[in-house]
Amino acid sequence: MNQVVIPIPVDSIGRQRKRRQPKGRQVDPAALAEVRALLGEAPRRRDLLIEHLHAINDRYGQLAAPHLAALAAEMKMAQAEVYEVATFYHHFDVVREDADGAIAPPPALTVRVCEGIACEMAGAQSLLDKLPALLGTDVRVVAAPCIGRCERAPAALVGQNPVDVASAEAIVERVAAGAVRHEPEPYVDYQAYREQGGYRTLRAVADGALSADDAIATMEHAGLRGLGGAGFPAGRKWRIVRAEDGPRLMAVNIDEGEPGTFKDRFYLERDPHRFLEGMLIAARVVQVDAIYIYLRDEYAGCRALLTEELRRLREDPPCADLPPIELRRGAGAYICGEESAMIESIEGKRGWPRLRPPYVAQVGLFGRPTLEHNFETLYWVRDILERGPEWFAGQGRHGRKGLRSFSVSGRVNKPGVHLAPAGITITELIDEYCGGMLDGHRFYGYLPGGASGGILPASMGDIPLDFDTLQPHGCFIGSAAVVVLSDHDRAVDVARNLMHFFAHESCGQCTPCRVGTAKAVQLIAQPQWDREALADLSAVMRDASICGLGQAAPNPIDCVIRYFPHELA
Repeated sequence: MNQVVIPIPVDSIGRQRKRRQPKGRQVDPAALAEVRALLGEAPRRRDLLIEHLHAINDRYGQLAAPHLAALAAEMKMAQAEVYEVATFYHHFDVVREDADGAIAPPPALTVRVCEGIACEMAGAQSLLDKLPALLGTDVRVVAAPCIGRCERAPAALVGQNPVDVASAEAIVERVAAGAVRHEPEPYVDYQAYREQGGYRTLRAVADGALSADDAIATMEHAGLRGLGGAGFPAGRKWRIVRAEDGPRLMAVNIDEGEPGTFKDRFYLERDPHRFLEGMLIAARVVQVDAIYIYLRDEYAGCRALLTEELRRLREDPPCADLPPIELRRGAGAYICGEESAMIESIEGKRGWPRLRPPYVAQVGLFGRPTLEHNFETLYWVRDILERGPEWFAGQGRHGRKGLRSFSVSGRVNKPGVHLAPAGITITELIDEYCGGMLDGHRFYGYLPGGASGGILPASMGDIPLDFDTLQPHGCFIGSAAVVVLSDHDRAVDVARNLMHFFAHESCGQCTPCRVGTAKAVQLIAQPQWDREALADLSAVMRDASICGLGQAAPNPIDCVIRYFPHELA
């Protein structure tokens, strides 16, 4: 067969056809000017991407495509990188043009009604049903994951302003009042804290009166373990990170998104400098170069408080050479409570957990050894160093040691944060600290560790509540978020609520969690549960999920099958 050769003009060889305009969305000059004016002199670093997205979202009520393109150009990033971060977080309202190129105006206001388990038990669904008709089309009403106000259920956020023990009337009244800022609880400010002897221990560490080795030894002897849920010994963590080559960094986790947990907010609203002193002591002992505080976006009042108190601390430091402290704002993603996902978020990325090893203590924030701590863990550092390890270790019941801050919600007379001995049982906690059960309610069951900690029946109310005591029963204490159930509740309904939460909050990185949580929601929605399929699904999620979300998500289902089989008959 003869080959047909098509001649090519010599002058066209090697020449590329020129595009009339570059590929992709073009940057609108007006949008670019708006973004530049909004950011002002703020650095355009990649790790500040989420902060800049917040600035745009706060100002314009949404993230429109022209502003995202302008931000990408201003930060010298690909538009896809900016878009993937913006769409990952629940609190960013990303919109695109319609077919005619028009951008829908943002809602005048967003009302978020918490649908967490404590709020559902208190009537949140009734609010979600009533509010759209009462508020009209200009106000958007959405069901939100736990907003950390479980002791005041049902709770809602009008904009960023909380409404506690919310009724439809109270929410309508708050909306009508406009942008009323949440008034903080009375708290110990910087001056009052210094007058009460605050930062004396930090100065002792800075001056060498209390050596780093002695401080670490005291923490180890006290037996303080990480109070965010993992329970890793705090003193040992200090020793491990301090042994790594510098520069070292510190990341503080105040993204308590576990349904039922609100202890960090409770302490932060009342005594912020006790936490800040513990943080600075740990930083000085470990010799970190900078500190990053990651605070969940739902805590706007805490953010304002902490911003002000950090300003006072910088203007009148209690000792020389305080490390730089950056306060970073979450954007509504439960997964960022996982330490490596939080670090990814601080770096300006999606909150995807990292595979380990390497561990955060070795390769953490910006690739440096990182001391990661929960808020409450640091809150106790000053007291332990001043009172001695025996004071903390001497607390406890039933053979356990230490103190625990229990976030208690549900069917009790006195929900709230209750500081009690580690190892206390749920029946003791209810009777001695919570004022007993609500009138007309009989103790039926409890969640010992929030959404992921499992569900136990009242007949197992004599188990000491502490690390390592609940694992034989398929549960764990986690952050000590205790939700008390009564004979007005069903464990099946609780499991459905919790699994809906996990499916909503799965980051989507790994298939076992992304697909498994969604499939579990479908399976347990049925009147009759396919126990064999659920058992297989649970095993795959536990064995193959990257992080604790997928690994622990089956706990409520497994506990219902194991301890509440009569509800499935």
